[in-house]
Amino acid sequence: MSRRLGALVQFRDISKHYGSFRAVDGLRLDIRAGEFMTLLGPSGSGKTTTLMLIAGFDAPSTGEILIDGASVVRLPAYRRNIGMVFQSYALFPHLTVAENIGFPLKQRGVGRAERDAAVRRMLDLVQLPGFAGRYPQQLSGGQQQRVAIARAVVFDPQVLLMDEPLSALDKQLRDTMQMEIKRLHDRLGMTFIYVTHDQREALVMSDRISVMNEGRVEQVASPQALYDAPGNRFVASFIGEANFAPVSAVAEQAGGLLVATAWGVAVQAPRQAYAAGCACMVRPERMTAAPPGAVPPGRNGVQATVRDVVFMGETTRYALETDTLETLLVKQQNRADVPLLRPGEPTLVTWAVDDTRLVC
Repeated sequence: MSRRLGALVQFRDISKHYGSFRAVDGLRLDIRAGEFMTLLGPSGSGKTTTLMLIAGFDAPSTGEILIDGASVVRLPAYRRNIGMVFQSYALFPHLTVAENIGFPLKQRGVGRAERDAAVRRMLDLVQLPGFAGRYPQQLSGGQQQRVAIARAVVFDPQVLLMDEPLSALDKQLRDTMQMEIKRLHDRLGMTFIYVTHDQREALVMSDRISVMNEGRVEQVASPQALYDAPGNRFVASFIGEANFAPVSAVAEQAGGLLVATAWGVAVQAPRQAYAAGCACMVRPERMTAAPPGAVPPGRNGVQATVRDVVFMGETTRYALETDTLETLLVKQQNRADVPLLRPGEPTLVTWAVDDTRLVC
């Protein structure tokens, strides 16, 4: 299948109200043509409602949704040229794989020969050649998901919507399907809009992520930017794990900031925006726990005591307690040259100055 550019999707002050409840509240978002955009957030954040509004299965209370510059809010779902992959797959159990995939083309009046050729192309695309005559109940979960994707893209839509499509799969298969979907996006060039509450899934697959909370967008950025430079405390805590320490004072100094923290020490941070009420944030895997000693140059350090040790295979997770009774989480790679610490042992926790962020 030839690669063609997907559509630009824009939300202009979109709101959706159910009585007094605002499921989506003043959403403004531009999704670039051909982009893999993930809507990420906890349950009730408005991400699935947003997807249903794009699909045309629900209508916004206010605002406009534009696809390639044209409003679609008054268009019925079947006229929007949008593909949809549901969480439950929604395959027809009485139809074969070929009939399921060809169904959208049959509804559009495509002839049998052209339809059969398109189905064969789709089966090759999703790596299911030879499965045309099987029924959904004869397929594994991963195979059913591939069929659902093939059915959603067989009519060559410019936009593909996916609503938590991997949530029913086991971890190993989910990891495999993440790579399969990313490969399909790269090959097809459609605009993918993907909904999930799984942070790792969003980080692995997306060009950009829109983090949603209570119907609003908290931050839109690339996976690396969201993880390394979260715009606020909600994003920092929802994307991965983080250590937070309340900040009592911030002083500017040559080359950066000096931050007084509840960890009982002043730590250095790179120059960045800050405001009253900010917290100091450091990711657990950016920290190193070692026997007490001097703090190396270019690093911050906090004295702590090991409270809990959890072996996790490739890493060990430490829960540590500072002298001010604050808890620190540290994740370290397990290597022969890294000593394993024991509960009750004193330790020095250090991290690079550039890994220190202030979030509000």
